[in-house]
Amino acid sequence: MTFYLATVIITELLMIAMTIHVVNYSGFHKRQKEWFVLTFLCVMMCAAEEYAVHCGLYDPSVKGVLTVLTVIQFSTAPVLGMLFSGALGLDHQGEIAGVYFLINLCTEIFCAVFGWVFYYDDAGYSRGQYFIVYEIFYVVSLIYLIIAIVLTGKRFRHRDTVTIVMILVVLVAGILPMTFFKINITYMAIAIAACLCYIYYNDLNQEDTLADLVSNQEKMTQMQEHIISGMANLIESRDTETGEHILRTSLYVKTLAERAREDGVYTKELTDRFIFLLYTLAPMHDVGKIVVSDNILKKPGKLTTEEFEMMKKHAAAGGTVVRRVLDGITDEEYVSFATDIATCHHERWDGKGYPSGMKEDEIPLSARIMAIADVYDALISERCYKKPMSVERAIGIIQEESGSHFDPKLVEVFLKHKEDFV
Repeated sequence: MTFYLATVIITELLMIAMTIHVVNYSGFHKRQKEWFVLTFLCVMMCAAEEYAVHCGLYDPSVKGVLTVLTVIQFSTAPVLGMLFSGALGLDHQGEIAGVYFLINLCTEIFCAVFGWVFYYDDAGYSRGQYFIVYEIFYVVSLIYLIIAIVLTGKRFRHRDTVTIVMILVVLVAGILPMTFFKINITYMAIAIAACLCYIYYNDLNQEDTLADLVSNQEKMTQMQEHIISGMANLIESRDTETGEHILRTSLYVKTLAERAREDGVYTKELTDRFIFLLYTLAPMHDVGKIVVSDNILKKPGKLTTEEFEMMKKHAAAGGTVVRRVLDGITDEEYVSFATDIATCHHERWDGKGYPSGMKEDEIPLSARIMAIADVYDALISERCYKKPMSVERAIGIIQEESGSHFDPKLVEVFLKHKEDFV
């Protein structure tokens, strides 16, 4: 009897804990919470009623009260399968549960009059000769629940077969002892099954929600990339014939970053995330040219001092443009990374660059990598103001300006893997 009391207490506490959790859980809508709470409360009620019948404190004078309690318990317990089904999100379970409860209730009342399912005598509770009637209702409910679990799974893109098996094992392990060995642990098993049903539904819901979030994130990333690519091509088309410069420089920065990491250079900084952002956001490096007039961008000859000063403004303007365009549609890491590239790719290792005169490690690593890629491609490309330079000569200039214009460690990597940039 002590063991039986302990199982009832554990059952009640477990259901109370689950009820509190569901009420405070933000992942379900109100109707969903109501179904789970109703299910848990019914399990608690049935467990308490069963204990009242089998607690060992029987008095023949209260057999009328106990008969009523047992009728309620025997009418409610088989309906738990429908309540579970409602909690799992199936439609019209309220109507089905109501009808099934009335059928059970009428049957149990009728059978109680004749003592067919159960009866109380001076010795206490006993099963009637037609106790199988209650068992049939219960098995039907169990089968209904199994079908509901399967149907629920079909509503989601993901499946959780392991939890389904666990629910079946727990229910069968709880019901068989009750049916054949009269060991009263049924509601402990049902309580555990209720928790598993909750976990099952919540896992399916979370998996699909996560899949939707991933899908939406992918769409957002694609949208960001299209915005970046579109803006970069729009700006680039003003001073070059095509947008090939931004495509090449994106590949150059990615290659340089990957080779540097392979060679043990800046390995802590050059994470997969860093290289992804670098490759994705490299096209934004000259977006600030939107503030520079066509007369300067398309001038076929050398720029005057005043014109060059106007050209230099595109670096500082680039950071402002990036923030205005990307702020609000992506996270701060994304915006800051793009801002660094757009603003700082004309800074020099010796501090003589623009717009801020940063030097050495003060310059963001992304901008230092971008500087090599940008200059290299500019040297070997034809522009309105110059003819293309040979690859050999361009590589020679990169080498000559190591430690002055460019980060010497990155130049060393560039020279070691120069064939990758030809």
